[in-house]
Amino acid sequence: MSQVFSEETHRNLLARIPQCTGREISDWLRAVEDGPALLRFEEKVSWLRHEHHLAYGHAKAIVHEYDLRRAARRLL
Repeated sequence: MSQVFSEETHRNLLARIPQCTGREISDWLRAVEDGPALLRFEEKVSWLRHEHHLAYGHAKAIVHEYDLRRAARRLL
Protein backbone atom coordinates (compact mmCIF):
# COMPACT_ATOMS: atom_id res chain seq x y z
CA MET A 1 0.00 0.00 0.00
CA SER A 2 1.27 3.44 -0.87
CA GLN A 3 2.20 6.05 1.69
CA VAL A 4 -0.39 8.81 2.19
CA PHE A 5 0.92 12.35 2.51
CA SER A 6 -0.83 15.00 4.58
CA GLU A 7 -2.07 18.09 2.74
CA GLU A 8 0.77 20.11 4.27
CA THR A 9 3.40 17.58 3.17
CA HIS A 10 1.88 17.49 -0.32
CA ARG A 11 2.08 21.30 -0.60
CA ASN A 12 5.65 21.34 0.73
CA LEU A 13 6.71 18.72 -1.82
CA LEU A 14 5.08 20.67 -4.65
CA ALA A 15 6.82 23.86 -3.53
CA ARG A 16 10.24 22.16 -3.68
CA ILE A 17 9.81 20.41 -7.03
CA PRO A 18 10.83 23.39 -9.25
CA GLN A 19 14.02 23.92 -7.25
CA CYS A 20 14.88 20.21 -7.19
CA THR A 21 14.02 19.42 -10.81
CA GLY A 22 14.50 22.70 -12.65
CA ARG A 23 10.97 22.41 -14.06
CA GLU A 24 7.73 24.05 -12.97
CA ILE A 25 4.77 22.04 -11.69
CA SER A 26 2.81 22.98 -14.83
CA ASP A 27 5.55 21.33 -16.94
CA TRP A 28 5.30 18.13 -14.89
CA LEU A 29 1.50 18.09 -15.07
CA ARG A 30 1.74 18.45 -18.85
CA ALA A 31 4.25 15.58 -18.93
CA VAL A 32 1.77 13.34 -17.11
CA GLU A 33 -1.03 14.46 -19.43
CA ASP A 34 1.06 13.83 -22.56
CA GLY A 35 2.68 10.65 -21.23
CA PRO A 36 1.50 7.09 -21.73
CA ALA A 37 -2.14 6.30 -21.01
CA LEU A 38 -1.57 4.62 -17.67
CA LEU A 39 -4.62 4.05 -15.50
CA ARG A 40 -3.26 3.27 -12.05
CA PHE A 41 -1.74 5.87 -9.74
CA GLU A 42 1.36 3.82 -8.97
CA GLU A 43 1.95 3.13 -12.68
CA LYS A 44 2.07 6.88 -13.34
CA VAL A 45 4.41 7.38 -10.37
CA SER A 46 6.68 4.59 -11.60
CA TRP A 47 6.72 6.03 -15.13
CA LEU A 48 7.73 9.48 -13.86
CA ARG A 49 10.43 7.98 -11.65
CA HIS A 50 11.99 5.89 -14.39
CA GLU A 51 11.44 8.14 -17.40
CA HIS A 52 12.37 11.41 -15.69
CA HIS A 53 14.52 10.13 -12.79
CA LEU A 54 12.37 11.74 -10.10
CA ALA A 55 12.40 10.87 -6.43
CA TYR A 56 9.43 8.81 -5.26
CA GLY A 57 7.94 11.61 -3.15
CA HIS A 58 8.16 14.14 -5.96
CA ALA A 59 6.64 11.76 -8.52
CA LYS A 60 3.83 10.88 -6.14
CA ALA A 61 3.10 14.54 -5.38
CA ILE A 62 2.97 15.35 -9.10
CA VAL A 63 0.57 12.52 -9.89
CA HIS A 64 -1.59 13.35 -6.88
CA GLU A 65 -1.78 17.00 -7.97
CA TYR A 66 -2.57 15.92 -11.53
CA ASP A 67 -5.43 13.74 -10.25
CA LEU A 68 -6.77 16.54 -8.02
CA ARG A 69 -6.80 19.04 -10.88
CA ARG A 70 -8.31 16.54 -13.29
CA ALA A 71 -11.11 15.80 -10.81
CA ALA A 72 -11.73 19.53 -10.33
CA ARG A 73 -12.07 19.99 -14.11
CA ARG A 74 -14.73 17.27 -14.21
CA LEU A 75 -16.75 19.12 -11.57
CA LEU A 76 -16.91 22.32 -13.62
